[in-house]
Amino acid sequence: MQYISHYDSPLGGITLGSDGESLIGLWFDDQKYFADTLDKQALVKELLVFEETKRWLDIYFGGEIPDFTPKLLMKCSKFRKSVWDIMLQIPHGHTMTYGQIAAKIAKENGLDKMSAQAVGNAVSHNSISLIIPCHRVVGTNGSLTGYAGGIDKKVQLLKLEKANMESFFIPKKGSTL
Repeated sequence: MQYISHYDSPLGGITLGSDGESLIGLWFDDQKYFADTLDKQALVKELLVFEETKRWLDIYFGGEIPDFTPKLLMKCSKFRKSVWDIMLQIPHGHTMTYGQIAAKIAKENGLDKMSAQAVGNAVSHNSISLIIPCHRVVGTNGSLTGYAGGIDKKVQLLKLEKANMESFFIPKKGSTL
């Protein structure tokens, strides 16, 4: 059985998903790939993992850095998990490029190179937004592209984290993948 709960953030409604023990999803209500890891019959129920996640979100949207991570279960392929694990390591207020993630995965797997586009696809399908910080992934040229929650939210999240925004720009096309 799967469960859902709702959170009202300063950037809009957020739906949380769980398998009963772990967080399996966190989506802005209008984002691309919304609830892609949830069964259609998920029940509304308050769970400990939802309480922990809402506390994490309160701290985060309060402008602080949470010192804990709710229990996560990444329902995805091995490749996506490797990309999501790297995103979990990007520090608050910092960014990493799709190319840097691709290079790191290539090195970890003994490959000469890895496709930044494949990484971009894995980033865009992140089912646990914010906690797995896909908003911290940017284009090599400084483009703020590829956020399924919308480019406006990506900008607001980076500003909330006090990221240095001087070298970034909003692309004319391709604001989500």
